[in-house]
Amino acid sequence: MAKYGRRAHTEVGRVMRKYKRGAQHSGKARHRVKSRKQAIAIGLSQARRKGAKVPPAPRGSASARKASRGRKPRRRSAA
Repeated sequence: MAKYGRRAHTEVGRVMRKYKRGAQHSGKARHRVKSRKQAIAIGLSQARRKGAKVPPAPRGSASARKASRGRKPRRRSAA
Protein backbone atom coordinates (compact mmCIF):
# COMPACT_ATOMS: atom_id res chain seq x y z
CA MET A 1 0.00 0.00 0.00
CA ALA A 2 1.34 3.45 -0.94
CA LYS A 3 2.41 5.77 1.83
CA TYR A 4 1.71 8.97 -0.13
CA GLY A 5 -1.07 9.63 -2.63
CA ARG A 6 -0.80 11.15 -6.11
CA ARG A 7 -2.15 14.48 -4.85
CA ALA A 8 0.65 14.70 -2.26
CA HIS A 9 3.24 13.92 -4.94
CA THR A 10 1.83 16.68 -7.16
CA GLU A 11 1.83 19.22 -4.33
CA VAL A 12 5.42 18.46 -3.30
CA GLY A 13 6.48 18.69 -6.96
CA ARG A 14 4.85 22.11 -7.28
CA VAL A 15 6.60 23.40 -4.15
CA MET A 16 9.96 21.97 -5.29
CA ARG A 17 9.69 23.80 -8.61
CA LYS A 18 9.04 27.06 -6.74
CA TYR A 19 11.97 26.30 -4.42
CA LYS A 20 14.35 25.71 -7.34
CA ARG A 21 13.31 29.05 -8.88
CA GLY A 22 13.99 30.75 -5.52
CA ALA A 23 10.33 31.76 -5.20
CA GLN A 24 9.24 29.49 -2.32
CA HIS A 25 8.60 31.33 0.94
CA SER A 26 7.81 30.12 4.43
CA GLY A 27 5.60 31.35 7.26
CA LYS A 28 3.97 34.72 7.88
CA ALA A 29 7.31 36.55 7.63
CA ARG A 30 7.68 35.14 4.09
CA HIS A 31 11.35 34.19 4.48
CA ARG A 32 12.85 32.37 1.52
CA VAL A 33 13.14 28.60 1.84
CA LYS A 34 16.82 27.63 1.70
CA SER A 35 16.84 23.86 2.22
CA ARG A 36 15.39 21.03 0.16
CA LYS A 37 14.07 19.29 3.30
CA GLN A 38 12.16 22.41 4.34
CA ALA A 39 10.59 22.70 0.87
CA ILE A 40 9.45 19.05 1.01
CA ALA A 41 7.99 19.58 4.50
CA ILE A 42 6.04 22.62 3.27
CA GLY A 43 4.70 20.64 0.29
CA LEU A 44 3.54 17.76 2.52
CA SER A 45 1.94 20.21 4.95
CA GLN A 46 0.01 21.89 2.14
CA ALA A 47 -1.07 18.48 0.81
CA ARG A 48 -2.38 17.54 4.28
CA ARG A 49 -4.43 20.74 4.40
CA LYS A 50 -5.92 19.88 1.00
CA GLY A 51 -6.90 16.40 2.22
CA ALA A 52 -4.30 14.31 0.38
CA LYS A 53 -3.19 10.89 1.59
CA VAL A 54 -0.13 11.77 3.69
CA PRO A 55 0.99 10.26 7.02
CA PRO A 56 0.54 12.60 10.01
CA ALA A 57 3.35 15.01 10.82
CA PRO A 58 5.60 14.17 13.79
CA ARG A 59 4.32 15.75 16.99
CA GLY A 60 6.28 18.45 18.81
CA SER A 61 8.92 20.86 17.60
CA ALA A 62 12.21 19.74 16.10
CA SER A 63 14.14 21.10 19.08
CA ALA A 64 11.92 19.17 21.50
CA ARG A 65 12.49 15.94 19.56
CA LYS A 66 16.25 16.49 19.62
CA ALA A 67 16.22 17.15 23.36
CA SER A 68 14.15 14.05 24.07
CA ARG A 69 16.76 11.82 22.41
CA GLY A 70 19.29 12.81 25.06
CA ARG A 71 23.03 12.59 24.92
CA LYS A 72 25.03 9.44 25.34
CA PRO A 73 27.38 9.50 28.33
CA ARG A 74 31.04 9.92 27.43
CA ARG A 75 33.16 6.84 27.76
CA ARG A 76 35.85 7.15 30.33
CA SER A 77 39.18 5.68 29.45
CA ALA A 78 40.90 3.55 32.07
CA ALA A 79 44.08 5.39 32.90
